[in-house]
Amino acid sequence: MKKFLSSIFLIGIFSAYVISRQSLGLAANPSLVPVATGALPAAASPSPIPVPFPVPTPTPQPVPRTVPVPPPVQQGRYKNGTYTGVGADAYYGIVQVQAVIIGGKIADVVFLSYPNDRGNSAKISSYAMPILKQEAIATQSAPVDIVSGATEMSSAFNQSLQSALSQAQNG
Repeated sequence: MKKFLSSIFLIGIFSAYVISRQSLGLAANPSLVPVATGALPAAASPSPIPVPFPVPTPTPQPVPRTVPVPPPVQQGRYKNGTYTGVGADAYYGIVQVQAVIIGGKIADVVFLSYPNDRGNSAKISSYAMPILKQEAIATQSAPVDIVSGATEMSSAFNQSLQSALSQAQNG
C-alpha cells in the first residue's frame, strides 16, 4: 500500500512539473527549446541553450524485515517470591528470616524471629540485623560475613537465609 501511494505521489509531482514547464513555454526535450527569431535585437539574439531536464529518482523504500525476538533472559539467580527459611538456634534465641525475591534478586530480608528477650540480646540483635540484611542484599547470596560481637546470631542468620534461598533457586 505504501509503494502504491508513493508511486501515485511521484507521478503527480512529475505531472505537475511537466505541466509547469509547458505553461512556461519550455519543452521537456532540450533540443526542442524554442528559439526567438527577429523579436530581439541582433546583439541579443539568443542561441539555443540546452535546458537541463531533471530526472526524478525514485526514493528507495525501506524494506521491512523481521527482527527475531530473543528468548526471555533470566534476570537473576532466584525465582520471584517470598521464601521463609528454617528457624536456626542463635544460643539466646531463634533466628528465622524471610527472603523477598524480585527480578530474580534478593530485594529484602525480613526477620521473623530473633533474640530479643534479654536486654543484651535485644541490643546485639538491633545492631547486627541491619548489617546482616544489607550484606545479604549486596552479595545476593548466603552465607554473609559474620558481624563482630554477634557471631551466634550471624551463624543462625546464614543458616536461615541459606534455607530460604535454596527454595528460591532457579533450575
